[in-house]
Amino acid sequence: MGGERIEVIIRDRGAIQTARDLLARDCGEEPILDEHTRKLTVPAHGGAQTLVQIVRDLDEAGIHIDDIGLRRPTLDDVFLALTGHASAEELADEAEKLRRIA
Repeated sequence: MGGERIEVIIRDRGAIQTARDLLARDCGEEPILDEHTRKLTVPAHGGAQTLVQIVRDLDEAGIHIDDIGLRRPTLDDVFLALTGHASAEELADEAEKLRRIA
């Protein structure tokens, strides 16, 4: 169902691979990369302690970040994991956004 995850947005695209390696080492899993936003996401099995270690390691490596945080699953995340589709409220929000654009 997910669980806590750490999300890091790397400032410099050239530092992404080094940051990925650090997160993989600290978390024991390969991070997922969103190329467009430069965001790395990895499960945080150690919670806040893992987050602290990552901040230290990124700083030691001279990697600048735009954002970092420990995220917990929302009720929408749980619903999606259990049912395989978005909630009616979430779909209505998306439809409203599309109407505003059109």
